[in-house]
Amino acid sequence: MSEERREHSVVMDGMHIDWDVPIAMDDGIILRADIYRPVTDGSHSASGADVFPVILTYGPYGKGLPFQVGYADQWEIMAREHPDVVAGSSNKYQNWEVVDPEKWVPAGYACVRVDSRGTGRSPGFIDVFSPRETRDLYACIEWAGVQPWSNGKVGLNGISYYAINQWHVAALQPPHLAAICPWEGAADFYRDMSRHGGILSDFWANWFRMQVRTVQHGLGERGARDPNSGLLVSGPETLSDEELAHNRTDMEAHALAHPLDDAFYQNRSPDWSRVTVPILSAANWGGQGLHPRGNFEGFVRAASHQKWLEVHGLEHWTHFYTDYGRSLQLRFFDHFLKGASNGWDEQPPVQLQIRYPGEHFEQRMEHEWPLARTRWTKLYLNPADSQLSWEPVATASQTRYAALSAGVTFTSAPLAYETEITGPVAARLVFASSTCDGDVFVTLRAFDPDGNEIDFHGALDPHTPLGQGWLRASQRKLDPALSTPYRPYHTHDEIQRLLRDMPYPLEVEVWPTCVVLPAGYRIAVTISGQDFERDVHGLGLATMVNEFRGSGPFIHTSPQDRPVEIYGGDHTLFGGGEHDAFVLLPIIPRG
Repeated sequence: MSEERREHSVVMDGMHIDWDVPIAMDDGIILRADIYRPVTDGSHSASGADVFPVILTYGPYGKGLPFQVGYADQWEIMAREHPDVVAGSSNKYQNWEVVDPEKWVPAGYACVRVDSRGTGRSPGFIDVFSPRETRDLYACIEWAGVQPWSNGKVGLNGISYYAINQWHVAALQPPHLAAICPWEGAADFYRDMSRHGGILSDFWANWFRMQVRTVQHGLGERGARDPNSGLLVSGPETLSDEELAHNRTDMEAHALAHPLDDAFYQNRSPDWSRVTVPILSAANWGGQGLHPRGNFEGFVRAASHQKWLEVHGLEHWTHFYTDYGRSLQLRFFDHFLKGASNGWDEQPPVQLQIRYPGEHFEQRMEHEWPLARTRWTKLYLNPADSQLSWEPVATASQTRYAALSAGVTFTSAPLAYETEITGPVAARLVFASSTCDGDVFVTLRAFDPDGNEIDFHGALDPHTPLGQGWLRASQRKLDPALSTPYRPYHTHDEIQRLLRDMPYPLEVEVWPTCVVLPAGYRIAVTISGQDFERDVHGLGLATMVNEFRGSGPFIHTSPQDRPVEIYGGDHTLFGGGEHDAFVLLPIIPRG
């Protein structure tokens, strides 16, 4: 097929497919989209209409790069463990983190995939999550809403990147946007994504190199070819390395240049007061480091009066495609994009897959988040014996550890009865550093009666702990309007250096979690000055850089952000007596 033959239409595999359709932006850039829609004779279709609601995605992964090619490791795991994903589809049109059109088109939807600016077959400068991208997405929504095959209602549905930008564009309130389903999508570009507790995450720089630059527009003949359309995945022209570098941002340099939550991050984060569209927000218990926080924050803080929260486990790409996830999405979109009376309006606001050891999950419906019946329970730190106590510790003590070490682990007595922990977690520490600053990494863990740690397959890492939190001590300042005892909210707007070896109170946000622990199990919390790691090797994914050792790809090793002379000192934790140090757990009463 000639590369010059760009936009063209075919009917195949029961779908009308339009390849490489141009969508003009306000600055003259032409983005390219693939469109999959039901076959009609111009007057009717299997659904009884010749116009259809639209499921749209805009993102950087190459609309013509098959899932099985670009993300072979993830595809193999999902296809092996979840045969319902591959059943009923040729899987030819599967694409990373977006819907399978062979399962959505027969349900009466038009599926639109847009290559974001500078990626795939869309030219331009890559500046991920920027206001420019958000305006592009707005324009694509409005374009799709007025096409002759569209019923005027556009829904956004996708994982991760394709979820994150849903929050952003929803705040612009495009008129044709009828509903969004951000599936495991962060939102706050500072707190969720770039700087955990103020500490620079390695993830985005590595992700950009491994998953975006590999499909940058201009790779041309050096890139892949779409086996379905025959078109080059990364555009018809082949640019030099210098030209490619000129056409993309430097994520790491920008993050290093902006250590505080300034306009750079705020322009890439949603205004929750303007997110009013119907929402199905889907989080992952094991997504520590990227995937759960924005979904919980969005559900709680978005101004929409029609919003639902769903939380599940397993790998972050799995349940979006399983029958469980797809049927949930279809019910939601059928209601808001088709006007179906399918009972969705009677769906309880919260649907949780409650986690048990052994990767066992039980579904439970709830009416709010956090759960109203939560018993906020303190487990007090006792540095004298590294224990967690359900009662305040009478005698003051302290423990000292090297920041760049495994730190110190505090462990509870065996649980007297089955205990459910479901909700956000917080740690209040009394902390000192031998330098003018210190990074605090808090990891919530659990152990069985034989001392074996209980972990779960997280969104990426196969051995994820129960919960994680981070805080740079010099950025301990709280926002009193947004903070709660169970979810401290830091302003990250100024640096407050420490006096050496002087104790300071720190409130650490630990991202929401869920587990039901049997009697006899122990709860533990590890506090250190570096990323939590296990003694495992060789785990990871081909699209990721580092080994997975407990924190997945969400690690913090930048020497520019964490110079050893400041962040490699000794830390001291105080507890007991006048030192009110504890972990606040969301205990859900039995029965």
